[in-house]
Amino acid sequence: MTARSDTPVAPPLVELPIETHDRGFYDGFSRAVTIPSKVIVSLLIMWAIFFPVSASETLTAANSNIIASFAGWYVYLVAFLMFTCFMLALVPQSGNLPIGNPGEKPEFGRFSWFAMLFGAGIGIGLLTYSTGEPLAHFTDNPEIIRGSIETRSAEAVRSAYTFTFLHWGFAAWATYALVGLAIGYVAYRRNLPLTVRSALAPLFGLHLSGRWGHLIDIVAVVATILGVAVTMGLGVEQFVAGLSRLGLGDWLLEPDGSSSAMAIIVALVILIGASTLSALSGVGRGIKWLSNLNMGLSFALLALFVIAGSGFFGLRLLGVGLWDYLRTLVPNSLTLFEPGGAFGAALVQWQLDWTVFYWAWWIAFAPFVGMFIARISRGRTIREYVLGVILVPSLMCFVWMTIVGGTAIDLELSGAAQGRIVDTVISDQLYATLAVLLDPAIAAIVSGLVVVLLMTYLITSTDSAILIVNTINGAGDTEGARRFHILFWGAALAFIVGSMLILGGIEAIRITMIIGALPFSFVVALMGVSILKAVAFDIRRKRHGVPTTADGCADMEVQK
Repeated sequence: MTARSDTPVAPPLVELPIETHDRGFYDGFSRAVTIPSKVIVSLLIMWAIFFPVSASETLTAANSNIIASFAGWYVYLVAFLMFTCFMLALVPQSGNLPIGNPGEKPEFGRFSWFAMLFGAGIGIGLLTYSTGEPLAHFTDNPEIIRGSIETRSAEAVRSAYTFTFLHWGFAAWATYALVGLAIGYVAYRRNLPLTVRSALAPLFGLHLSGRWGHLIDIVAVVATILGVAVTMGLGVEQFVAGLSRLGLGDWLLEPDGSSSAMAIIVALVILIGASTLSALSGVGRGIKWLSNLNMGLSFALLALFVIAGSGFFGLRLLGVGLWDYLRTLVPNSLTLFEPGGAFGAALVQWQLDWTVFYWAWWIAFAPFVGMFIARISRGRTIREYVLGVILVPSLMCFVWMTIVGGTAIDLELSGAAQGRIVDTVISDQLYATLAVLLDPAIAAIVSGLVVVLLMTYLITSTDSAILIVNTINGAGDTEGARRFHILFWGAALAFIVGSMLILGGIEAIRITMIIGALPFSFVVALMGVSILKAVAFDIRRKRHGVPTTADGCADMEVQK
């Protein structure tokens, strides 16, 4: 569409054609995206299964080089994403713009919306890291490395939560929020396909209909699969640890405490099978129902820790932790440790193992979570969207980690645990906390609840990811022939997670994910620039009476 010669700014692009197949197995899909994505993922699976030694050595070498070279890129990129989100929300002209047509109402109520945000985002990670992260930083963090405080002391608790909040707060959710906003804003206001490439249309226009647009969507699909694989890997290990705590047999664990190959296979058959069935039911039924169940079970477990655990201690940690987090957010978000000095090498390694890993994980997870958030957020203003997506889930993460993790730390500080929590593997720490806190019979019941909650989180995340991958492959179309493609991606996830866990452990999945996240990180950076341009130009268009939505452009054509 072209503007009149006297128009100060042209109307937005409202068409982005993407060729899709019209019959057969790939009916409704872009074969230029779907087939290469499947080939890349299949080759990765075969490499891990048939050449495990070569795969492990190559991944380790590539990981060292990538992390060392791009640590600063990840740190400053995520800081930019946070700044962009809050600026768009807080500036009145941009914050009032709707993600959709004016007057459009949201599809989901706020409770279901928040439940789906929380369940599809990092619910699984919370069950593993609610105790794991605070206990890890209680043992080792930059302040301990510098020698200013003693490891596993009362003085170490405060700094432990500063870094826990840094990793699970605004950074994670701003990354998701920006990707979802960049996609949803142009898709719903300009009638562009609900797919990753559309987010860059304000920058590159119709060039995205061809090979460059296909490449962007392929990168997003691969990153999504690898990001979800990390979450699935963590979840499977904790799922198996829970089954072992419930006394289902010694066959579940190896002598070193890791999950056995048979346990991993059984867990994946159960979890991926249930996820695939849920994905076949669609977002309106399976995911919404499971998300509400997740939220209810999460609150029940949290209430148990408030009542039976160290509730007051956790609430004090929440208040102090929020204050420390907010006052150190800017410097901690921009800090990049250097290898020089007495503690430089240790500080650099800590940042690579924690902060940079998390930033890469959130970025790899962002095409899935961002697309999913865009799918469920139509009709909300930019301000409501940004504040809802960032503040509410972040606060839930903080509450969860101070109440649950605070109970674990309090049990260690008081001597009740005597190292039984902090010295066990991370996948077992939540169950170990329950075992110390409760009578054996009650601990077994609650551990069973955790296993059920973990299973529903795993199913929700995995089926959401499968549906989103098919949406990207289908050029934004959420309908059409999807059944066999859902089965393929479910099986692909099972083989990736299973092969990596059995042959290389969770570290192999982490390394693969970090490598896969790097290409998409450049796409995310362009998304930040693109949404700023889209909103700025729409504000100018409103000022000059130029249409800003596809409906407005259609009305203008009719008037002509």
